Amino acid sequence: MYTLIARRLLQAIPTLWVIATATFILLQLTPGGPFDTEKDLSEEVEAQINAHYGLDLPVHQQYLRFLGQRLQGDFGPSYKYAGWDVDEIIAQSFPVSLELGLYALLVAIALGTPIGIFAALRHKRPSESALMSFAMLGICLPSFVLGPILILVFSMQLGWFNPFGWNHPTDRVLPAITLGLFYAAYIARLARSGMLDVMRLDYIRTARAKGLSERIVVLRHSLRTALNPVVAYLGPAVAGLISGSFVVETIFFIPGLGSFFVNSAFNRDDTMVMGTVLFYAVLILFFNLLVDLIQIWMNPRTRHD
Repeated sequence: MYTLIARRLLQAIPTLWVIATATFILLQLTPGGPFDTEKDLSEEVEAQINAHYGLDLPVHQQYLRFLGQRLQGDFGPSYKYAGWDVDEIIAQSFPVSLELGLYALLVAIALGTPIGIFAALRHKRPSESALMSFAMLGICLPSFVLGPILILVFSMQLGWFNPFGWNHPTDRVLPAITLGLFYAAYIARLARSGMLDVMRLDYIRTARAKGLSERIVVLRHSLRTALNPVVAYLGPAVAGLISGSFVVETIFFIPGLGSFFVNSAFNRDDTMVMGTVLFYAVLILFFNLLVDLIQIWMNPRTRHD
């Protein structure tokens, strides 16, 4: 176990370096600069601003300075939010994105898992097609389409929820459904295929031959093994739910990290873009490692792999 963790941490070093370098190069190739939209700046003032942020240095020196600051855990100041460092903005806004991602994950698991299991148990029956067709709605309706539809129906017409904001507990419902329904569809497909594969195994036939009820066969003998594909998918799913909330946060005006990232991309706030990308990269690597450890706990035979 400790060897696995140490190996993954060592593998994360070159991965993060590649991500940081690629982000730096792409920002350098992007036309314009972070202060091009400022009005009435004299050449002297613009030169002082560039010197203050190190933008007047050669590209290779900017790159080395960039890496040195990131290795020290310093994301630098934001170009557009005066008086704020990037790490301060992340610390303030990421808990909102994390809360939204966790609620969306609960929606995805609560909807996808039972739909997939029941569809597998009703294999080759009309109810299976109905369940999987309902699950496919999450894939057919992307978040930028589903979000406005939910706002139109449940906010504008029915008046059950607020269309925007993050103040009342009910404000979490529509964004969580919008973000989680897409992943619920994939979880349903994985749970169905995993259950179908397990139900064909010999030890399941033996359990049924012993006279065990179908409920005990499913809950005690099948479910833990059948959900292995779902657990394996949770790592990328959690990372996608947290980092993929940009569109949902923009639609519902949620003050999360995703909205700051979108605005920083439009405003050429380079330090905010690079800090957010690296933060999410570390987060994704962490969740992938956590899911691997959970899989080992669920199936100890994978320790030898």
